[in-house]
Parts: sequence; structure tokens; C-alpha cells
Amino acid sequence: MLILFDQGTPLGIRHALTHHIVKTAREQGWSTLLNGELLRAAEEAGFDVLLTTDTNLPLQQNLEGKKLAIVVLSKNRWKLIRAALPQITAAVESAKPGTCSVVQISSF
Repeated sequence: MLILFDQGTPLGIRHALTHHIVKTAREQGWSTLLNGELLRAAEEAGFDVLLTTDTNLPLQQNLEGKKLAIVVLSKNRWKLIRAALPQITAAVESAKPGTCSVVQISSF
């Protein structure tokens, strides 16, 4: 699976997704793209999943008919995310095109 990390997605998550190819928006030269543009570019480039910490993205974008799945992390602090790596991995691996799932990350 080809996974794109949006700006703000902790890079440490990459180590939990070893069976997948992970690229960042910065690596792709897309760090200045707005959400709609980023989704279009990711889809055109063949990405399967966008992993983001932008909790507003699902409210701003219509995913109907999209080939890309979105997984949203409710928090972006590595200290909190590290404990949720199994849930994040499961959400990424079960993501379906045109869907959005949110991984709720505990604050403690």
C-alpha cells in the first residue's frame, strides 16, 4: 500500500508501517498544497491512503468516488501517538477507497 503522510503527521509512525511504502507531503514537494489540491495530487500519484492530523479535513472534502482513503489522527503529539500505533496500523490496513476513519488517541 502507498501511504502519504500529511504535514504534521509524526514521522515515527512510519516505523509501524514497514509493510507499506510511506512518503511525506514534503518528500513529494507538496508541502504547500491545500487539502483539495493535496488529495488530487495524491490520487493522481497512486496513493492509497492519506494519513493526517487535520481533524477538519473530513468536513471540508467530499470523498465520494475517490480512490484514496483518509485516516485522521485525533492528536499529533508523538508521546500520545506512540501508544496508539497498533490502532493506527489497523486503521491504515483496513482503509477503503473513498472512506475516512478517525483514530481517537487518548490524552493520557
